Parts: sequence; structure tokens; C-alpha cells
Amino acid sequence: MDNEQKRNLAVFYCRNVPESNESARRELEKKYGSSVKFFPVVCSGRMDMIHLVKALEDFADAAYIVTCPEGACRYFEGNLRAKKRVEKAKSIIESIGLERERIDIIVGSAKDPKTLGAQVEEIVTRTAGLSQSPVHIKK
Repeated sequence: MDNEQKRNLAVFYCRNVPESNESARRELEKKYGSSVKFFPVVCSGRMDMIHLVKALEDFADAAYIVTCPEGACRYFEGNLRAKKRVEKAKSIIESIGLERERIDIIVGSAKDPKTLGAQVEEIVTRTAGLSQSPVHIKK
């Protein structure tokens, strides 16, 4: 089993991301199977660090937030708040010996909006070098 097959990803995404409706999510679930779990959120700014850390603890080798495009947040500053929380979560997991790359954020671009599928593809590429989380390795 190669590294990509072992890797489990948690993707929390803003419902304002292009092509992030229910049918698009179902198609992505078919494509990635159980290796990527999708969690739609009303606003990325509502995400708390505990959601990311809990995903790492329970099942994920990496946890990402995909936000709406810059300047397009329905709640004004949701993606800005999410960025700050991701940085704090990265510091926390680094302090316990995990790689900072296990948690990250992808902020959509207003000039070049990408679909949820394209952004998930970017996450899969970014996390390709990560091994299975030591939290989940049974001794």
C-alpha cells in the first residue's frame, strides 16, 4: 500500500466555494472514496481549531479548510478569522511533535475562482509527501 492510499484527509469547506453543492460533493466522495471526508460549513470563520485537531486525533492524517474567495465572504471576515485559527492550530500540533503541514487552509481567489474539486486536488498534491499520522499508527 503506497503513501497516498494510506493517507486520510479531512476537508472542511465553505458552502460559498464554487461548485460545492451537494451533488458536487457526492461526485468527489465517489472519486476519492473513504480517503477524503468532506465537511461543509456555513462559513470558514465558524471553524474552531478544535475541529481540525479533533479530525487529526480521530481519523485524519491532514485536515484542511477551503474558504470562499477573498472578498466574497458572506460574513465579511470569515476567511480572515479562519486563517488566524489555522496558524494557531499549526503551532499547537507542532508543539506536540506533528508537522505543521498536517493542518492548512486554501483561500479561494476572487480573480481566479477554483471549484471545490480543483482545490481538493491541490490538497491531495500538497499532502502527497506526508506519511500516515503517527497518532494512528498501531504499535
